[in-house]
Amino acid sequence: MFLAKALLSGGSGSSRGGSLARGLGGLLTGGGGAGNIGGLVGGLVNLISEAAAQYNPEPPPPPRNHFTNVEAQESDEIRQFRRLFAQLAGDDMEVCATELRDILNKVLSRHQDLKTDGFSLDTCRSMVAVMDSDTSGKLGFEEFKYLWNNVKKWQCVYKQYDTDQSGAVGRAQLPNALKAAGFHLNEQLCQVIVRRYAAEDGSMDFNSFISCLVRLDSMFRAFKSLDQDGSGHVKVTIEDWLQLTMYS
Repeated sequence: MFLAKALLSGGSGSSRGGSLARGLGGLLTGGGGAGNIGGLVGGLVNLISEAAAQYNPEPPPPPRNHFTNVEAQESDEIRQFRRLFAQLAGDDMEVCATELRDILNKVLSRHQDLKTDGFSLDTCRSMVAVMDSDTSGKLGFEEFKYLWNNVKKWQCVYKQYDTDQSGAVGRAQLPNALKAAGFHLNEQLCQVIVRRYAAEDGSMDFNSFISCLVRLDSMFRAFKSLDQDGSGHVKVTIEDWLQLTMYS
């Protein structure tokens, strides 16, 4: 919830300022009793702060709206998505992770040039968590549309860097692929990402590639929203840190 609020509001808010200022100074800097854990977290935060300074994300989606006469102003693709979304969503016009997976995989199945088995449920849960502003575990249509626009953009990057058309981006191509997707990362952070998301040979299939970018996008957005003075440093409470890292 903390992450989604940061993404959708674009800032931490005045009510949160005091708790942020009194946050985990020792944990983020490696001081106090945090020991090696503090140093590790501090190092990762420093890496993220360097990369976040160069990241320019897409604007967040508009507030949720009920279906009205907006279809007249939409493209054919978006109208098709809206109809498919309406078929799978319940009366609340929201979809859960399982329904999101069904929508995305149905669309991906039409792209014969994209070698993939589709998105896993775990990846779709991460997608929902990033945009879930009320921790309901579901997405409204505007949130879904924003997400799909990112997936489309990253899909083009994936196809460009799957140079041998094997259905995966090779280890050697990953740094440039991530850069083309908007993430300027140093070698140390690239190695962390490979260990977490890549196969044993260092390659990354479509599901893992999108899952990685969704997580990067969410973490960079959250960091930028908290680093309002552009200093490259943030302080958070343990509760906010856990919400930020566990539900995303």
